Amino acid sequence: MSTHYDVLGVSRDASGEEIKKAYRKLARTLHPDVNPGEDAADRFKAVTHAYEVLSDPQKRRVYDTTGNENGTDNGFGGGSYSGQGFAFQDIFETFFGAGGGGQGGPASRVRRGQDALISVRIDLRDAVFGVNKKLEVDTAVVCPTCEGSCCREGSHPVRCDICGGSGQVQRAVRSILGQVMTSAPCGSCEGFGTVIKDPCNECNGQGRIRSRRSLTVKVPAGVATGTRIQLSGQGEAGPAGGPSGDLYVEIRVNNDPTFVREGDDLHATLNIPMTSAALGTELSLETFDGQQEIDVKPGTQPGEIITLRGLGVTHLRGYGRGDLLVHLQVETPEKLDAAQEDLLRQLAKLRGEHNHPGKLAAGGGVFAKLRERLGSL
Repeated sequence: MSTHYDVLGVSRDASGEEIKKAYRKLARTLHPDVNPGEDAADRFKAVTHAYEVLSDPQKRRVYDTTGNENGTDNGFGGGSYSGQGFAFQDIFETFFGAGGGGQGGPASRVRRGQDALISVRIDLRDAVFGVNKKLEVDTAVVCPTCEGSCCREGSHPVRCDICGGSGQVQRAVRSILGQVMTSAPCGSCEGFGTVIKDPCNECNGQGRIRSRRSLTVKVPAGVATGTRIQLSGQGEAGPAGGPSGDLYVEIRVNNDPTFVREGDDLHATLNIPMTSAALGTELSLETFDGQQEIDVKPGTQPGEIITLRGLGVTHLRGYGRGDLLVHLQVETPEKLDAAQEDLLRQLAKLRGEHNHPGKLAAGGGVFAKLRERLGSL
């Protein structure tokens, strides 16, 4: 008759780890979900039972001494499989992997810190040229007293007496499969496998504290509202001295009293007197690049645009800059004194515009075109 060692394909002096590896290898190929054959199902039961006996030090000792696991029967205890002591946790790990507990070992106290997001306001000028912005951030930092060890000076974590350092506790529960062994994080050490009996007074055993710290972020030229800048490793420090998360800085650009941004172009409206529009003039405009002279040609009409090349916003992902578009708004005087009104009447008379009825512009507009089309029929 085959022994449990023969079923698993290991020698009698095989270690616990070798027995586990042999079981996992066989279970992957014989499990009913993978191999639905009847022979495979029988072999899977035999392999599982053999592992259940040999993985338990006490049962293995009895089996090696008496030739069976209970001192009375050989093989499967009367030829039936009751699922007694079924190693459910090991089957779960075989197909889904260890989840950081049980056979996979205790959980680590050291974890990565969380990412953080803050909002920063800048002026439009800073968006055009870029700026170095100083920030004050309230966040978690490594405890300066214990330096992330979580323990008071001279002390260290000790192995948990309840779980023996595994971070997991096992208990037997009855199910339709019989008695099933389940595992859960140890309530005493919270799954870490160790207990901090003498925690640091400043961080209360967390390895980090809340603090305000200063940093400088380089805001590149061309950013807009909603742009996020990632600062790697500048987020919250992780528990127990774990690595810090990232800090994301979201940009908010303030409205400017003079310029309006559209894409990488800037727009400004410049009001000029009616006489300046008619006669032409030269005006000064204060831009982000300093004073600029604008040549207003004679006969300028309301709404005309003068483009100043390369005086807009720097392209964020490229070279060069957008343009500055100056919209000319011609102001018509609302209140005239007698002398001014007389001068305008004289001008209108000289131009033949005095009391002149309105007329359609050249081309006649839509109605003129319609009239032409009807006349050609």
